[in-house]
Amino acid sequence: MVSGRLVLILLASALAAPAVAADCKQSHAIYADRDGGYELRFEPVGSASAVTSNHFKVAVLKPGLLLDGVVMPAGEPERATGLIMHNCPEGDATGEELRACTVWQGVVYALDKAGAVSEIPAETELAAPQLLLPDFGPSLRASSAWGKGKAEVDSWDSFVLKGCAA
Repeated sequence: MVSGRLVLILLASALAAPAVAADCKQSHAIYADRDGGYELRFEPVGSASAVTSNHFKVAVLKPGLLLDGVVMPAGEPERATGLIMHNCPEGDATGEELRACTVWQGVVYALDKAGAVSEIPAETELAAPQLLLPDFGPSLRASSAWGKGKAEVDSWDSFVLKGCAA
């Protein structure tokens, strides 16, 4: 027989666990790297942009920075290309200004539960279980866009779905 106290403990731990809903849309997905130093927090693009397919913030938990991220089709062949930026100018910016504030740029891959690789889902589709941002970690350490030495914790290139924003 299960005691009332055990039921309360199980209930409390279930409520404290991050919600990873099976029906989480990409626009509300929250991902974390293996060591918990970085989070990708997706947000709706809506009709605000015809150029980008996904928007997200990168939370650098130590020292508490927030970087801006976008995903857009680019390249030949066309693939989902991500940009992570720090303190970019608002509005129209020159290519040089964007290069100066870009922390990372590369293809964003989605991985399913079996490890198969595909493009990142559109914001209205179900969130990918895992994202891969090749060379993200090394770019953080080398980037002059936010000042060398800002990253107190290294990041992995892989991010696992850990929650779904309301």
